[in-house]
Amino acid sequence: MNKSVITNVVAAALMTIGYFFAAPILLSVGLFALSGAATNWLAIHMLFEKVPGLYGSGVVPAHFEEFKAGIASLMMEQFFTDENIDKFLSDQGSGAAKINLQPVIENVDMTPAFNALVTTVEQSSLGGMLAMFGGSEAIAPLKEPFIHKMKSSLIEISQSEDFYELLKNEIEQPDVMADLRAKISAIVHQRLQELTPQLVKEIIQQMIKKHLGWLVVWGGVFGGLIGLVAGLIT
Repeated sequence: MNKSVITNVVAAALMTIGYFFAAPILLSVGLFALSGAATNWLAIHMLFEKVPGLYGSGVVPAHFEEFKAGIASLMMEQFFTDENIDKFLSDQGSGAAKINLQPVIENVDMTPAFNALVTTVEQSSLGGMLAMFGGSEAIAPLKEPFIHKMKSSLIEISQSEDFYELLKNEIEQPDVMADLRAKISAIVHQRLQELTPQLVKEIIQQMIKKHLGWLVVWGGVFGGLIGLVAGLIT
């Protein structure tokens, strides 16, 4: 049982007791508390659900597209700005350690590079000599050591500060930066297209349900206090 239900039950109980036991002050406290709590509960409910006959209800589903556009604007204008991207790249001058290309290089197929090397040797002045020793099959055992050495060298190069500075300078070119932001924007909009009104409603409800529940509680408390004052006056 959540806070909202408990508040409404307590207010209804006070009103019932005041009515049956002819206690005007208790009746007034319960009635005002129930009205305050129920009104706030209805207002929260109307944020997420369309209530027939109540204009303005169902705010979240009704403005779903505006909600998505707001998220996209927030992401691009506050997070993925040129300044923030540049700051990420320049953070404390340790960018080479932040941009780790090792996993990418390790998964790259270096076979075409080895094949190109073999072709180059075959077409060079050493091609005839290579043919005397079995042709390209003679250097086939060198494939794995060659690929291993190439990957090690590329990883070493990609982790150097010189490589990072070159990469940073290229990324910071105006046309490159604009293209990068365009691609990020496309990804953000693509992900937002996967959202549905129901999913957005559930996300927001989960985030603010705990806090909005206190609106019902305080609505009941202040309503009860107003009812107490009204009962004392009458």
